[in-house]
Amino acid sequence: MIAVSSEHPPTPEETHFGFQTVSPTEKTRRVGQVFESVAQRYDLMNDLMSLGLHRLWKQQALRFAGLRPGHRVLDLAAGTADLSRSIANRVGPTGFVMACDINPAMLTLGRDRLTDAGIVGNVGYAIADAERLPFPDQSFERVTIGFGLRNFTHKERALEAIRRVLRPAGRAIILEFSSLYVRPLRPLYDLYSLRFLPLLGRFVARDQDSYRYLAESIRRHPDQQTLKAMMEAAGFEDCDYVNLSGGLVAVHRGHVY
Repeated sequence: MIAVSSEHPPTPEETHFGFQTVSPTEKTRRVGQVFESVAQRYDLMNDLMSLGLHRLWKQQALRFAGLRPGHRVLDLAAGTADLSRSIANRVGPTGFVMACDINPAMLTLGRDRLTDAGIVGNVGYAIADAERLPFPDQSFERVTIGFGLRNFTHKERALEAIRRVLRPAGRAIILEFSSLYVRPLRPLYDLYSLRFLPLLGRFVARDQDSYRYLAESIRRHPDQQTLKAMMEAAGFEDCDYVNLSGGLVAVHRGHVY
């Protein structure tokens, strides 16, 4: 079994970048570099790393979103916009999805892909920090995040910002890697994610370090119960989650009344 770093927990002036302890500013800079580096091969790597399962996980998350025609949806950490594309199709021409990401390279790629697919009338794009959302209060019926929360520097601030922009009867849906509860599989998962994935990144994306960070960031992300408690602390009600693939991934849901 591969040991996880036992370095000291971060102080209020520090945060984690994978297994390293860095300043919040440094984490933001490094995360930006990671996604600028992997943007062009991001979707290909997702298919290879998950054996295509990430597509099924995202569709399951959207089922919990309860999207309806006419909904206004904020898709945070939208990246290459695969989730935004599905949302746009579900909310229809009377709805709207705002694809939002802090990384221009990823969002530009997502915009180009949606434009090429002919999805232009009910989608917008915003380069913004999830901790300081530039939208008025109660702007959206739904907020979604697909595999992006673990990269946020101050997750609690982002959750509070999400709560602020949701309308009454709104819902936040967070899909993220989580804590595998099938204990006999943990050593194999550690070997796969911490050793194999960086090698895959090296040969496919030409970037071993970025995929080492992405694997390490999963280990630093709050487990299911901890994230549920964080959502409750941010003001969400009736918070729950559903484990997928043995807890490898979880869909979290929080409501605003």
